[in-house]
Amino acid sequence: MENVFIMDHPLIQHKISHIRDEKTGTNEFRNCIEEIAMLMGYEALRDLPLEDVEVKTPIETCMSPKIAGKKLAVVPILRAGLGMVNGILALVPTAKVGHIGLYRDPETHEPHEYYCKLPEPIDQRTIVVVDPMLATGGSAVAAVDFIKQHGGKHIKFMSIIAAPEGLERLRREHPDIQIYVGHLDRCLNEHAYICPGLGDAGDRIFGTK
Repeated sequence: MENVFIMDHPLIQHKISHIRDEKTGTNEFRNCIEEIAMLMGYEALRDLPLEDVEVKTPIETCMSPKIAGKKLAVVPILRAGLGMVNGILALVPTAKVGHIGLYRDPETHEPHEYYCKLPEPIDQRTIVVVDPMLATGGSAVAAVDFIKQHGGKHIKFMSIIAAPEGLERLRREHPDIQIYVGHLDRCLNEHAYICPGLGDAGDRIFGTK
């Protein structure tokens, strides 16, 4: 799958093991999510376009590369995606942040939109959609649908843990986007939770039940 990138960096794998542990508390969990997002972002943003600009060093004037075009847009899927935003902003502090709010129907497990606010002009930005968990793929597919409906074109999706079912659905329905996954887990259970997974990412980030 040429548009799917499964992270194999030891630091990412080590930190994912830490957030899987049920004994990891809220503060540690939240910090690890940010750190993993930053490490994954380093890989996901390696193809940002560059342009040469004139820079005056203490020695001489030279042409040196800077990121080209409109600023990056980071779009978390609420609410768990918020935990990954600061990791990306640590790399690109000037990035704009949008938000997509979805809730999952407890019976059908399908997503419903309740909020969507994107930075303009969205069609000229590289957009990184973030959500720690890619389970059924329903929320991810819906989020990318909404962004495309608003004119977004250059889209990357980033999740820390993914189930094969969700990854395949997202790849099949949006074959034109790049998908970055920290670890591909075994499967979904009958409640649509990722196994072995890490529980409910939103609850563990925000300390709720």
